[in-house]
Amino acid sequence: MGVEMKEQEAVIQNLKDAGCKMDQVEEFLELGKDGDVKRQMKFLERHRQGLLDAMHQEQKRIDCLDYLVFQMKKGAARG
Repeated sequence: MGVEMKEQEAVIQNLKDAGCKMDQVEEFLELGKDGDVKRQMKFLERHRQGLLDAMHQEQKRIDCLDYLVFQMKKGAARG
């Protein structure tokens, strides 16, 4: 197995670990075949932003639960 093949496998695994679906991995690899590094970078930036947006949404949900727990504890302390 050549170095290039190992590198490509590492890239594929990294993309999967980052939450990319197989069609996204294929899209990224196609951009690489065309030598379009600029579009590959944009792809990665878009995916990263999507992950950040999802993380922020989950943080808001956690904050809502934390607030509810706080309110319940506050009510229990009074009662």
